[in-house]
Amino acid sequence: MTIRQQILRLAYPALTGLQRRLVPGRRLRRVNAESRPPARPLYSLSVELGDGKTLPLSAMQGTWILLVNTASDCGYTAQLAELQALVDRHGKEVAVIGFPSNEFRQQEKGTDEEIGRFCQLHYGVRFPLAKKSSVLPGSGQHPVYTWLTDARLNGWNDRAPEWNFTKYLVNRQGILTHYFAPAVSPLDEEILAQIKT
Repeated sequence: MTIRQQILRLAYPALTGLQRRLVPGRRLRRVNAESRPPARPLYSLSVELGDGKTLPLSAMQGTWILLVNTASDCGYTAQLAELQALVDRHGKEVAVIGFPSNEFRQQEKGTDEEIGRFCQLHYGVRFPLAKKSSVLPGSGQHPVYTWLTDARLNGWNDRAPEWNFTKYLVNRQGILTHYFAPAVSPLDEEILAQIKT
């Protein structure tokens, strides 16, 4: 872990606390209040993982899925431990998939192997990590993120990640239910309440 990463890890509680005070709660989350179903099922997609394996999302039918774009050199990187804690405590109800991305101030410069090793060694990550991907709209955007950010596909949301650790929650039926900004902890009460339904 670099000195910068150590400082960011220590600064994480202050960073998230400050953001929550400065940004109204309604701007930190968006909800599919009408439960609009997707035009195209998420389960038709698969994810190439950093270790070269392929994860078909159809294998996750019947469970909640939290999809998160991650980075190893970000003020929110400590959320990796919270994501793993979510899986450790509620793994029968929710699956987490991390999508390492270098699009926000180049905060994920490593190779897939380096990213996986860093996440496991420093944050105990055992949930699946996708191959380093583009999560922002454009020609190289990962197909899962195309689905998450195109209302014509997912039924309602067109908001792309605003920064590392933006979260998208998909319910047991494959409906995108929530968008959460980076400052929202993976252990937030609203996330926990949803996955217990």
